[in-house]
Amino acid sequence: MRSLKLLIVIVCLLGLVQGSLFAQGIKVKAVIDSTHVLIGDQLNLRLEVEQAKDFKVEFPQISDTLDNGIEVMAQSPLDTFKLDEKEQLKIIKNLTITSFDTGRNVVPPFKFKLVQNNLQQDMETLPAEFFVHGMEIDTTKGPTDIKHPYAAPVTLAEASPYILGAILILAIAFFIFYYFQRRKKNKPVFGKAAKPKEAPHVVALRELEHIREGKLWLEPDKIKLFYSGVSDTLRIYIKERFGINAPEYTSDETIQAFTKQKDVLTEKSFSQLKEILKLSDLVKFAKYQPLPDDHNLSLMNAFFFVNDTKLEDRKIEVKDEREGEEVELK
Repeated sequence: MRSLKLLIVIVCLLGLVQGSLFAQGIKVKAVIDSTHVLIGDQLNLRLEVEQAKDFKVEFPQISDTLDNGIEVMAQSPLDTFKLDEKEQLKIIKNLTITSFDTGRNVVPPFKFKLVQNNLQQDMETLPAEFFVHGMEIDTTKGPTDIKHPYAAPVTLAEASPYILGAILILAIAFFIFYYFQRRKKNKPVFGKAAKPKEAPHVVALRELEHIREGKLWLEPDKIKLFYSGVSDTLRIYIKERFGINAPEYTSDETIQAFTKQKDVLTEKSFSQLKEILKLSDLVKFAKYQPLPDDHNLSLMNAFFFVNDTKLEDRKIEVKDEREGEEVELK
């Protein structure tokens, strides 16, 4: 009988020793990030297990509600970390919890199941507690209105459509104004900028040079065309230079217009103009056949008339006080 009791005691002691050796190096705990919160606030509850690599640890199944009315809002997946060279592992699971009961709240222990070589043992975490505080209400002031929500400041992204819309409206208004202004002045809306007008003598001398290069007087049937070109060139020059509508006047009317303005032409220029116009009229209307020298004389007189009556660019010398040098302005 004494031998049987002794055997039982030895078996129990071996079980305790084996269990303590089995659980050696394994730690489980539950850590809460805050112990005092307002009602409705959320807390983070962290479950941790430290174990050897060859152990198998089963985390407890957690529902949406713990004991004492503590609600589980969210659960994270398991995160595993290697701690040291002994291949010790740390496994973490985060729970987001809350409670709507004021006062002391106790998180119950969590039970973990350890398995190794067909051996199994349960380990529990220590309880964790936190306190939930209600909102203090000032009863001395009586009922108060609910505060309206604060208006958020307007961001650039929100204001951009209105800014772009305003720019577009202004652009359309400007285009309409520009369009009617151009139409009012009888100008094309998208016309090219007009080139600066050339001086009358530049145009006339260029046209006379073309006539000389053409040598129309060498062809009998084009002599009339030659004299018409010379006289027409001078008439256009006279209109642009003196404001006399020579293209629409007869030769006598043109000469008469210059007679009324005695100081406009020198006597030599006036004489050259009369000879050119009179000879051109004889060739064009009286079928007069001028001599070869007349061709050259008429063309040379036209060149002399334009050069003698053209308006030269005036050159003014102005002293620049900043540089102390003379600057030539045209």
